[in-house]
Amino acid sequence: MRYKSARGLAQSKTLARIFVAFVGAKRRGVRRPSAAFPRTRWEFDFISSLADSIVRHMPEPKTPWPHAPTHQLSRQGTYFVTVSTYQKAHHFRGAKRLRVLHRGLLTVAGKFGWQLEAWAVFSNHYHFVAHSPADAANASSLSDMLSLLHVRTAEWVNKLDKSPGRQVWFNFRETKLTHQRSYLARLNYVHQNAVKHGLVPVACQYPWCSAAWFERTASAAMVKSIYRFKTDRISVADEFELSADW
Repeated sequence: MRYKSARGLAQSKTLARIFVAFVGAKRRGVRRPSAAFPRTRWEFDFISSLADSIVRHMPEPKTPWPHAPTHQLSRQGTYFVTVSTYQKAHHFRGAKRLRVLHRGLLTVAGKFGWQLEAWAVFSNHYHFVAHSPADAANASSLSDMLSLLHVRTAEWVNKLDKSPGRQVWFNFRETKLTHQRSYLARLNYVHQNAVKHGLVPVACQYPWCSAAWFERTASAAMVKSIYRFKTDRISVADEFELSADW
């Protein structure tokens, strides 16, 4: 490429210098990167527009699916967990928000060493069954894991809604499962939770739960066995009105 003047060459070098900084900043949600900030208005407008376009076409992070389910109680502890938003508000209504919360749950579980066996994510609450980390003496990391998930998703959704500082999450309830049949029944309860709430006729049709993953990774005999467990006698705090927008 030839340049008509030294000024044109200098401008092109400036664009190259600030382009990478802008794309990275836009991806992180920073409005104006302090480093390599454009010195003129035309530089800012051009690079900002170009960076926005590139970020919009970047692929979303992949969902970190767990390993295949074991269907056995863990020696360290297996837990059934329910988490609610504050006042059961539908902060995660719609596919975009549910996708972020769903991916966030699977991501933090993997980072903290929790082996998810079943999960269901909705607009105002979520459930999961998981084994505590195999290399830990107890399940004390559960609180830290959920705290990280809640801080990050609250900041993200509050930014979308332009509501800084708003309380998004309320609390969580965990139950340690000590009997195999109780554990298997709760697996089925979580897999089928979207059906219970009337969102889909068949559990695997709901993308923000573990049913499709379970049917894909477990044997046909295991799927049939788990799905036979009755859930009507399970005591779960699950009185939520859900949004049909998912």
